[in-house]
Amino acid sequence: MRHMTALAPVLAEAARATARVAAGRRLEDPSEQGAARSALLDLCHGTLRRYGRVQALVRGLSRKGDAAPQVQALLWCALYALENGRYAAHTVVDQAVRACALLEQWPARGYVNGVLRSYLRDRDALERRALVDDEARYRHPRWWIEILRREQPERWPSILEAGNTHPPMCLRVNRRRAQPAAYLAQLAAAGLPARSVGACALLLEKPVSVARLPGFAEGLVSVQDAGAQRCAPLLDLAPGQRVLDACAAPGGKCAHILESADVDVTALDADPARAARIAPGLARLGLAANVLAADCTALETWWDGHAFDRVLADVPCTGSGVARRHPDIKWLRRAGDVRGFAQRQAAILDALWRVLAPGGKLLYVTCSVFRDENDAVLQAFGARTPRARRGRLPHGAAEQWLPCAEHDGFFCGLLEKAT
Repeated sequence: MRHMTALAPVLAEAARATARVAAGRRLEDPSEQGAARSALLDLCHGTLRRYGRVQALVRGLSRKGDAAPQVQALLWCALYALENGRYAAHTVVDQAVRACALLEQWPARGYVNGVLRSYLRDRDALERRALVDDEARYRHPRWWIEILRREQPERWPSILEAGNTHPPMCLRVNRRRAQPAAYLAQLAAAGLPARSVGACALLLEKPVSVARLPGFAEGLVSVQDAGAQRCAPLLDLAPGQRVLDACAAPGGKCAHILESADVDVTALDADPARAARIAPGLARLGLAANVLAADCTALETWWDGHAFDRVLADVPCTGSGVARRHPDIKWLRRAGDVRGFAQRQAAILDALWRVLAPGGKLLYVTCSVFRDENDAVLQAFGARTPRARRGRLPHGAAEQWLPCAEHDGFFCGLLEKAT
């Protein structure tokens, strides 16, 4: 347990960030560096992973329903700080009160002090009362919980629990420059315990900065979840193929494709800023692709009429399988978004089917655990597309991977185009 007199500025900035999320805006990457950045990320992510719960606790503690949004958010962050064990309780209370001044909420100092001291005094009873509410107990929106209860009647509690944990850090070894066994030994020599969880996937015992990874700057390795590393092998790549990565940014799956086979890759992304990140990432690994900023459904803006042998459609989705990496997702999404994404996914499939060569394969990928974005989309596509055949994944692999200690939640479905 650490005594940190500099906690007040971090609490204030975390309160600003989480208040923005509560108002419907995405969590921004902090500009701070070093220890301040780490502390801020921990407070923001930890608070948002417990958002339903800390909200319920504050409601149970306070009769002041009209407190300023940043003051409410400060209390959420302070409750997480009290829970995580990194700070002494008296430090959190004192620094939260000081943070009121940094937020220009001077009249709220007594209110914040009283709420936090009441929590410490009646903690057990307050926690028990809060957990009666499903959003507080499972720390996910109620509509999200209900979808998983319906679709995963045996596994929904474990899926929700996984969504509240810290995500694992997995590496992908660039087999053009290193071998997994040799790199595993390099990690051990650097004091970074890891184990193999796939052909090129190494799971670190604890997350670290990429600056600590041996040979990262030289392109020996990349950070990529083990679930995402399924994609390149499932494409059944062969030298000389024309491959399209239709929603490529930030470029991890594109790089894995190029590491796996001597293929000609076109990488698209509709967002020019995100598309601009792909080529530098490939260059670090000694790779190159034809990178275009283009909407994959607007074929007239980018397609030259030559068909692709393989298409990777890593489509936009709710991100319900990676919510622990982006905890703001849970609270920014709405139930209606699932249908909206499914409609966009269907449009992408219809467009990309036109650029796939007869006999070619299209891999449909989401980082979602909701059936309406996954199997339902492929079933509907198959019903309206006579030449589409649902392919089986090699070795009977499951299409849906649910989030667990080793990987995030991903769906991979294979479509084959009849000749």
